[in-house]
Amino acid sequence: MGHPYAPADLELPGFVPLQLSQGQILVTYIGTSLFVLLAVWLISGKCGRLSKTDRLLMCWWAFTGLTHILIEGPFVFTPNFFMKENPNFFDEVWKEYSKGDSRYVARDTATVTVEGITAVLEGPASLLAVYAIASRKSYSHILQFTVCLGQLYGCLVYFITAYLDGFNFWASAFYFWAYFIGANSFWVWIPTLIAMRSWKKICAAIGAEKVKTK
Repeated sequence: MGHPYAPADLELPGFVPLQLSQGQILVTYIGTSLFVLLAVWLISGKCGRLSKTDRLLMCWWAFTGLTHILIEGPFVFTPNFFMKENPNFFDEVWKEYSKGDSRYVARDTATVTVEGITAVLEGPASLLAVYAIASRKSYSHILQFTVCLGQLYGCLVYFITAYLDGFNFWASAFYFWAYFIGANSFWVWIPTLIAMRSWKKICAAIGAEKVKTK
């Protein structure tokens, strides 16, 4: 059975073709994501005097946390997802995404490792950040800064290993720009902005504490 991935000589014994179309997968994922963002935005409005920035951050951390756990988690713990005769939605997501990076369907060890750390550690930590912001916990910015560094490190490993391994894992230019670059870019520029903000907040808090102790 042939497959739609690159390189063409990639061996995938037992591969079962996609049963959902690209449109079905994207509409379901984007629709569910928008629902989560809207729900968190509305709920955050009832959490007291939170700024719009904090409410937006809660939306992001809820979205990214659930993505890490519910989307990336199944990939890590389902090594035979591309061989299942009756695949679930998450299996189909990864068969589709693999058109932009076939290391997923090939179960590349570095990719599985990065995704495993992301799902097990950064996923729950992201959801904890939602609670920390809503409750105004003292560790909120330290937590956000730490998770952002983890996400940025994961992205660096992801892109650098792709380059070192040949940079030829996408089925076409469309999948390169839409999946490999586009889909992952959110976990580069958003964590960068959040890390910068949290760094400034942490430095300001330490500076204020030094003034008090003089």
